[in-house]
Amino acid sequence: MTTNDFWQNREGFWNRGGFWKAILVAGVYLALFLGASWILGTAFRGSLDRSSPFASVADVLVLLLAPEVIGSVIILVFLASIGWLGPLFRRQPVEGRGWMWIAVAIVALPVVLRLIGLDYGAYAAGVVPLTLFAGLFIGLTEELVTRGAALGLLRKGGYSERIAAVVAAAIFALMHSVDSIGSGLSWGTLILVTYAFFFGICMYLVMRVTGNILWAILLHALTDPTLFLANGDIDASSSTAHQDVFLSIASFGNVVVIGFGVVALFLIRGRVLEAPALR
Repeated sequence: MTTNDFWQNREGFWNRGGFWKAILVAGVYLALFLGASWILGTAFRGSLDRSSPFASVADVLVLLLAPEVIGSVIILVFLASIGWLGPLFRRQPVEGRGWMWIAVAIVALPVVLRLIGLDYGAYAAGVVPLTLFAGLFIGLTEELVTRGAALGLLRKGGYSERIAAVVAAAIFALMHSVDSIGSGLSWGTLILVTYAFFFGICMYLVMRVTGNILWAILLHALTDPTLFLANGDIDASSSTAHQDVFLSIASFGNVVVIGFGVVALFLIRGRVLEAPALR
């Protein structure tokens, strides 16, 4: 098959799905994303405060928002080129179950608590809204790569919903292991990867029970920036008891996500018997 033939038949190639194709999409996306992040960080190195990615609006713009916008363009262009962009936002091909609403609750509640408890005055003007705005692109890119492209490829490859959900969550977790590059694995990285895996399981459940990936994108878009802001530049002891209580309760939600995710692994059922039409 020539390159031209492959390009003309790209939709059929991806519609056949498969495990290795899911890995390929995530791997290529991550390489391009990291490359863009490195280029931006290098180009603006002299104007950034390396003490924290949330030290100023410029730091958030260069280190967080700009790479995520580039990542969004990459995955959106890819999905549009193979005819998947519209179908991914249609109703899920496998119905959800009532117990899956628990995933929505245990992810949404800590977001609300962090929004209440954050010490907004600890950040320079514009940092918080820009970080929240960047969250929209984080949710969009990471969900489209994992619960969109990867999960879709696994479903089309004939895998059961449990296997597809687990592999997509594993890909999501491995994407968050890049912090160990150059410095080696640490307990912090292992905890992050573990949490990311079970958070990925919860996002799968959110997408399935609501029937649309859009809700997973939006909930993910609120989770990451509020986590960043709660942990980034806020002291261990909050400036007020009010904030300390809410942020402490919210931090316990991470443990709940992991615990619920373990149980959910045994409850996920279903299989896409016939891939939905793309047109």
